[in-house]
Amino acid sequence: MRSEGDTWDVVSRVGRTALFVAASRAAESKQADALIQDEFAALFVEGSGDPDTIRLINDPELWAQSSLSTGFIGLRSKFFDDHFLAAAGNGVRQAVILAAGLDARAYRLDWPLGMVVFEIDQLKVLEFKREVLTDVDATPKADRQDVVVDLREDWPSALIDAGFDPDVPTVWSAEGLLMYLPGAAQDALFARIDELSAPGSRMASDAVEIGDDFRMLAEQQAQQLRDTQVDLTELFYTDDRLDPAEWLTAQGWRAAIASSDELAERYGRPLTAGRDALGQLVNKIKYLSAVKQS
Repeated sequence: MRSEGDTWDVVSRVGRTALFVAASRAAESKQADALIQDEFAALFVEGSGDPDTIRLINDPELWAQSSLSTGFIGLRSKFFDDHFLAAAGNGVRQAVILAAGLDARAYRLDWPLGMVVFEIDQLKVLEFKREVLTDVDATPKADRQDVVVDLREDWPSALIDAGFDPDVPTVWSAEGLLMYLPGAAQDALFARIDELSAPGSRMASDAVEIGDDFRMLAEQQAQQLRDTQVDLTELFYTDDRLDPAEWLTAQGWRAAIASSDELAERYGRPLTAGRDALGQLVNKIKYLSAVKQS
């Protein structure tokens, strides 16, 4: 179970979910009509030495049986890629990736000159990522800055110490993050983002609706999660929290919500019907995008 101040690396607890997301991005990149190209995703999986995840990316039949093969990671990754590139296209030159995990956008997106990308995560995750990318002589396409801090701690101070400038517009992402935070921590996260954001800043996040599908997932976990070896029901927080879109709107942001089906239509990639409780759950993810007006 989760506990206050718990830690992880890429093969344990919350960190392990990032590894499976990397496997999903690797699988998406192999599609003939791939929505993204992530040449680093498979390297992270292989570098982890985790046999379950390595088998998942090497065996197409095994991948097809996985709950993660519904296609939502391709849609999600494309949504956040477009979010960052749209902001950069509008002159934003500062990006913050909250709980960066095995995100390789600093290396694979075509950033404009002068772009600074801050990646916030726990020490072991960022160390592993740096080792894998160094081994292949990967060069970031932006000025990439690691910020080693837990999001439940005073991360704004660590971010500013790393060179972040709160007086210029910023593009933020909280991808695959909110369900792993207690309600109070999520609410504090958005309050801090608002405090650090100059007008013109942009924010994007995604969230799972915790309802009947989650309860079904908890009941079926022994069978349904055997392909991931990760019990999401022990990692997710289901306590009360503010609605981010409503809260941001009240603070002067212009917010919009898109459903998974709407993203699927936008990108011309129908979602595969969820074959189990996990698949049904992820197909109901909502995507938030917001721009700070004042």
